[in-house]
This record gives sequence, C-alpha cells and structure tokens, in this order.
Amino acid sequence: MNGFAIVCLALALLATVAFAADDKSIESMKADNDVPLSANPNSSFWQPGRAVYAEKDRYGKPIPRYRTQIRSRWTRDNLYFLFICPYDALYLKAAPDTSTETPQLWDWDVAEVFIGSDFQNIRRYKEFEVSPQGEWIDLDIDLTKPHQEEGWRWNSGFQVSTHIDRAGKIWYAAMRIPLAAIDRRAPADGNLFRINLFRTQGPPSQRKYIVWQPTMSDSFHVAENFGILRLVSNTAR
Repeated sequence: MNGFAIVCLALALLATVAFAADDKSIESMKADNDVPLSANPNSSFWQPGRAVYAEKDRYGKPIPRYRTQIRSRWTRDNLYFLFICPYDALYLKAAPDTSTETPQLWDWDVAEVFIGSDFQNIRRYKEFEVSPQGEWIDLDIDLTKPHQEEGWRWNSGFQVSTHIDRAGKIWYAAMRIPLAAIDRRAPADGNLFRINLFRTQGPPSQRKYIVWQPTMSDSFHVAENFGILRLVSNTAR
C-alpha cells in the first residue's frame, strides 16, 4: 500500500470514529441567563445547539413512530432538557398530583434522564422523570445498593413544565435540574457527564420503550451503555 492510500485509509478511519463518537454524544448549549421554564419548542431558548433523538428500543431496533427529539441548555446554575414526544394514545395516572413526587411514575408514560458526573464509579448517577401531566420523581441511584432508602428520599429541587398537543398527538416536557445536585464541579465549558435518555409509552400490554442509547437489556439501568453529555459555549459546527 502506497503512502497516499495509507493517508486516505487513516482519514476514513478517523471519520468513522468521529461519527461513532458523535452518535453517542449530546451537546448542551450555554445560555447567558436562566429563563422561566417552558415546554414550548418554538421558544428562542430551545433553538441553539443540536438535537438528538431517542428512536430505538432497548435492543437497538428502530421504532420511528415514536422518534423523540431531545434538546439541552445550561446556565451557571442549571441544566435544562426538552423532550418532544409523539404518541398514539396517552397512558396516564388518574388524579395526578404535581405538588410532590409520584412513586413508580415509570408505570405510566414518562420521559427520563439518567445522568452522572462520576466517571470512576459509573454505577452512581441520578434519575429524573416527568409525565405528560407534569408529575415527577427524582432518584439518587447506586446500583450497588438498589434498595437504598436515601436514594428514594433524595430531593434535587428540579422543576418541570409540560404541555399536551392532543390534536397533533405530541407531548412536550421540560426539566430544569440544579447543576449542584448532580455535580461537585463548577459548571464550565467542556465538562462531561455520563447520560442516557428514555421514554416509556403506552399501557403494559402495548408498552414501548424508546431509548437514545440502547441498553441491550430489559433494564434501563445499564450504566456501561450510557452516552456522553458535554457542556459547550458554542457549536463546533
């Protein structure tokens, strides 16, 4: 193989690696200031940066009908997420209570963020869930102690906002998570987190599990298969 061919092969391999890495990463674009939390996707707050999509099942099979767009922003104090969730029919808990967290919220339609800042112990991370009705739950997960009471009682102080477009069959959910609740570092451009993004859709007999990074397991709690979130001040493109 001549020198030119070797260079071309090297460039092709680098491009492949870059594409694979990009497919497993989400950028959170910096905002100058916090804003009132809104699940309106047309808000100027949600426009900067690049969206990612949860569009596969837990084992990597495409499920395009429920292709879910996710966007993220960050400020000095908070990390934001927006989920845009197409649906066929909603499966909701009766008599929702948004004033306090809802145990086992995952039994109904929800959007979920699993995120951790500890790259040495990837089995420690936080879980945040929101329903189309604005119910919520937050959990401190330690996979070495799956029944720890402290994890259930943990309160991050995160906030949610939701909206259901019943005519368009799309529901929207926004989260605002205090960065201090998930990371000991000062927020800064380039900070990395381990993350995965999920949805649960439909009643038990017809349930769909829509994921960003396939876990290759019936469980969402497979930390080895999380992707990466990077805090950025401007786009790389």
